[in-house]
Amino acid sequence: MPENEKLPRGGKAMALLVTLSSFAVLLAAFVQVGAGSYEMTWRQAWHALTGAEVWGQPELLLRLLLGENVARNLGFGDPDAIATTTLIVWTVRLPRVLVGIMVGINLAFSGSIFQAITRNEMASPYLLGVSSGAGLTIMLVLVLFPALGAHLPLIAMAGGMGAFLLVYAIAWNHGTSPVRLVLAGVIIGAIAGSIQTGLFFFARDLTVVQNALAWTTGSLTGVGWEQVRMIAPWTLVCVILGFSGTRYLDILLLGDPTAKSLGMPVERTRFLLAAAAILSAASAVSVAGLIGFVGLIVPHIVRSLVGSPHRRLLAGCLFAGPALLTCADATSRLALSPVQIPVGIVTGVLGGGFFLYLMRRKQEFGRL
Repeated sequence: MPENEKLPRGGKAMALLVTLSSFAVLLAAFVQVGAGSYEMTWRQAWHALTGAEVWGQPELLLRLLLGENVARNLGFGDPDAIATTTLIVWTVRLPRVLVGIMVGINLAFSGSIFQAITRNEMASPYLLGVSSGAGLTIMLVLVLFPALGAHLPLIAMAGGMGAFLLVYAIAWNHGTSPVRLVLAGVIIGAIAGSIQTGLFFFARDLTVVQNALAWTTGSLTGVGWEQVRMIAPWTLVCVILGFSGTRYLDILLLGDPTAKSLGMPVERTRFLLAAAAILSAASAVSVAGLIGFVGLIVPHIVRSLVGSPHRRLLAGCLFAGPALLTCADATSRLALSPVQIPVGIVTGVLGGGFFLYLMRRKQEFGRL
């Protein structure tokens, strides 16, 4: 390749990041699909995933993608019976991989945006109260209002958005600032976390407690095509909103005075970008619970490889987020098989070790 056609350093790093992340996702997906409590050979798993038993029945694919009711309303008949291995791969294992990919994208995007609008590399949905608000509403429904359990994902979204609006109102004083937003988020997160813990004492049913622990710890156990259908549209919207706001995110990193001098309406821009990040985080929480550290780890790794410009940063997060979460979920599911631990425990251990490393290596850790 001629010298003037060589990729810049950021381009080479992006190509490497995309390649390694894609390989990690495919490897984790193949491991997840082929391994589990129901034993099958790798050949059987591959045949179930790629064979004509499913791909040769368009009505079955539409039932999986659109749901039974929608497919029935569209006039599609009942599909032929399929083998047990194919049923397990397509209805249990594959949806879990797809949800993990989209949750990873949403959490990574949300963390990147929050870090930019607060100019703080420690910012995340947890730090700004979004995850705590969603977790609190989940606990309220599971413990006090179980009849609303069917609407839990939407309620989780509403709780995350409501928590950030409260954070924004507390931080407002003729405008906001990154520091005030972070402090208000810590306050709301602490209060919501305390109430959330207190609600455990009102739960009389052990099943309720176990469900609540799964939500508050973060888990992909039991997700299916319903969760895929639930999170997929929000993921697409969040990706579009994120890439649409990359120029504004870059300008916000320059500081409020500079952004205002360039003609940017800082408060309105910050609020709209925060709304996109909230939507992204809340959609992830609604299907997987409170999975920590992904929104912190991924932007750091990607930024160190491709730099701070947000068009490259978000593009890297689009691949690195799913890679981290699918690998962590494969570990949580298979490391202690047949016992499955919540994926939030794995990401918490990884995140804690990663940030201890950063604190030792970076003298100005905490600022962008």
